[in-house]
Amino acid sequence: MDASMWIAKTGLDAQQKRMSVISNNLANVNTTGYKRDRAAFEDMLYQTVRQPGAQVAADAQSPTGLMLGTGVRLVSTEKNHVQGSLVTTNNALDLAVQGDGFFQIAQPDGSIAYTRDGAFKISVTGQLVTSNGAALQPAITIPPNVASISVGMDGTVSVETAGGGEAQILGQLQVARFINPAGLQSIGQNLLKETGASGAPQVVNPGANGAGQVMQGALEASNVNVVEEMVNMIETQRAYEINSKAISAVDGMLRFLNNNM
Repeated sequence: MDASMWIAKTGLDAQQKRMSVISNNLANVNTTGYKRDRAAFEDMLYQTVRQPGAQVAADAQSPTGLMLGTGVRLVSTEKNHVQGSLVTTNNALDLAVQGDGFFQIAQPDGSIAYTRDGAFKISVTGQLVTSNGAALQPAITIPPNVASISVGMDGTVSVETAGGGEAQILGQLQVARFINPAGLQSIGQNLLKETGASGAPQVVNPGANGAGQVMQGALEASNVNVVEEMVNMIETQRAYEINSKAISAVDGMLRFLNNNM
């Protein structure tokens, strides 16, 4: 295969993968707490025909080299953790983090996952859980016969009973911060997992040490910008087409060469 065809083929592969990233962003435009992905590319190894600064004569050096690239590849996808807009729901169990931080969610294997999706429910045992039944950590248990639930901006959870009386404090919500949130691993179900790249979580009370505050009765919308993703889609489509045309052009050149030699 001609080197030009292979290079154009890597371009097709890269743009196809970028289109998959864009499609996933658009598919999650209404997913609570979703953070858009961005595809990052890098050029591949170069074939060095002549080194820059090589001796071209007894008293002369080449000011530039001769290096032929071998294509492009997708090197990473990175989540953009810009704050999504807050949507008011007036549901007492809907919580949003305004600022930096993630809710902590217990997993079946005993580990902790992290999310920006604060659409919590009450389980049959009274615990605050996600839509998939995973418990919020630290655990908060709502007693029966509760008239109202209040969550302060500092994460303090309190309730008023149906019989009246003073508010009863049930517990304290905490949020986890990471030095590199882009290094978290997406595992589905609106959950993220700690990795070596993200660093260890720093668990703090909301509003403390630069952490975001908890907003009750609101949810954080996806930070996907549909118009921006559509522009990226058109750009990707045009780049895919031009790489396809490059393959057709090389094929025509080789056919001309074969027919005229």
